[in-house]
Amino acid sequence: MTLSFSAATQKKIDEILRHYPNKRAPLIPVLVLAQEEFGELRDDVKRLVATTLELTPSEVQEAVTFYSQLKERPVGKIHFQVCKTLSCDLAGGEEILEYLREKLGVEANVVTPDGRFSYEGVECLASCDTAPAMFCRGRYFEKLTRDQIDAIIRTGRLE
Repeated sequence: MTLSFSAATQKKIDEILRHYPNKRAPLIPVLVLAQEEFGELRDDVKRLVATTLELTPSEVQEAVTFYSQLKERPVGKIHFQVCKTLSCDLAGGEEILEYLREKLGVEANVVTPDGRFSYEGVECLASCDTAPAMFCRGRYFEKLTRDQIDAIIRTGRLE
């Protein structure tokens, strides 16, 4: 069986393509839609994106491996990305990662058994002056605290 986008996702892709002069330009938005639909960017999903945009698989792979928001493996519904570069590390980023390990009971890049949470350390989130920083579900958290993490885990919402 050949992998294909759902009719709803294909409609969104067609709309996106109307706004760009060539098919390479919308690569990131199309990858985001593919990730939303399939949950991860497996090899077959990346090939589908390449075919859809008339790109080579290596062009798609380059984008996937460059952007930390694009995932080649499953992540939890709430995925914490904690900055681990120098400024954030000095301000407590490593302790935040350790706290997530203790609180969630899984190692980095592993989804909790209920599928709700996962976390990872990532390179610079460009928030050195407000370290430690975290990115989660499209939102930045700066001067991150354990209390903020506790509230997200307790409620399942980004408050």
